[in-house]
Amino acid sequence: MEQYRTRSPQYGPRRDRPRPPRQPVPSQAGRGAGGEPVRAARPPVPRRRPAPVRRPAPAPAPAAGGLPNPRLTGLGSGLFCAVVMFLLGALCSALFGASLTAYGVLFLPVSALTALWVRRGDLMTAPVVVPIAFAVGLLPVADGEDGSGGTLMGLVTALATQAGWLYGGTLIAGLIVIVRRIRMVRRRRTAGVRPPV
Repeated sequence: MEQYRTRSPQYGPRRDRPRPPRQPVPSQAGRGAGGEPVRAARPPVPRRRPAPVRRPAPAPAPAAGGLPNPRLTGLGSGLFCAVVMFLLGALCSALFGASLTAYGVLFLPVSALTALWVRRGDLMTAPVVVPIAFAVGLLPVADGEDGSGGTLMGLVTALATQAGWLYGGTLIAGLIVIVRRIRMVRRRRTAGVRPPV
């Protein structure tokens, strides 16, 4: 029978075999009261603050004692312009002897105010209601014979002779509306909002 050589354990492990890695033994300073290992405190991780949300700046409050800045709807702007022009026509008829020139001069600032005071959603109604209001205001100014036929002929004659004032007021209202529309589109592009079609 063959006998295998056995190495006594007193000589330790053989040199040709690699030694297993030693595990670090936690020191007594790193142990708690109950003998449990205490974990090292980790440095605090800085929290990232969320990026601030950009919001459009609120509209500035109107200055005390400044000019009025109402916002009229399309129907409201038409009623405003028609009523003011009718009152101005009656005033011109009473004070200036139905002067169409004075009426035409007064029509220009009313057209500008109508285009400035209409709200953004109804901008395109201003150039439409301004000529209608001009015709409404001519009713007390236009000279005509008694009866509806004479008044109608006087109105048509006044519209034909005062077409320059009519076109001038409509042009002023149209230019103001275009400028306001361009500014509105630029503000919406700056704010990142797609303008309505």
